[in-house]
Amino acid sequence: MVRFLILSDTVILGAAGLLGPIFALFVEDFIQGGDEAVAGIAAGIYLFSRSILQVPIAYYIDKIRGEKDDFWLMFIFDILIALIPITYLFINTPLELYAVQFLLGLFTAFTFPSYMAIFTRHIDREREGMEWGIYYSLTGLTGAGVAIVGGYIAATSGFPTLILVMVFWSLLGSLMLWPIKPYIRMKR
Repeated sequence: MVRFLILSDTVILGAAGLLGPIFALFVEDFIQGGDEAVAGIAAGIYLFSRSILQVPIAYYIDKIRGEKDDFWLMFIFDILIALIPITYLFINTPLELYAVQFLLGLFTAFTFPSYMAIFTRHIDREREGMEWGIYYSLTGLTGAGVAIVGGYIAATSGFPTLILVMVFWSLLGSLMLWPIKPYIRMKR
């Protein structure tokens, strides 16, 4: 189960890493009046909404016995996160960008605590450090590689192509969670 969680998150975070390092360039090119300030505010709105909302959401998740709710929240909101970048193809103004970033933060606030709760409950005893080390090494190495690929795709094929590639890989990573469903505990 932990292997599927790591693999899924590596693909999902890798997909996000395609755009992450060059997000400010996207904002500058595709958002009216988009500049460094607009990109910074957009990133701040995402981080602020995610950070503020994930604590009450985590509290709610912990109140419900079993992992079924954790799984469904993680799965559904990962798919919604995967689809969010499509909206970048249709927005033009900073206000629209800020709304999308707020939604991205909200959706991530559901996935992060539910993912961590499941991962923590299923991690192998006496191998906690190793499994967390594998997680962070794989997601970090993937992030490094896809940053290069994302820049290349944007430069050679444009941001719309990059966004579609990102959506495809994010959906694939989200669907990689499905095989863990039979191992979800009904009660904690």
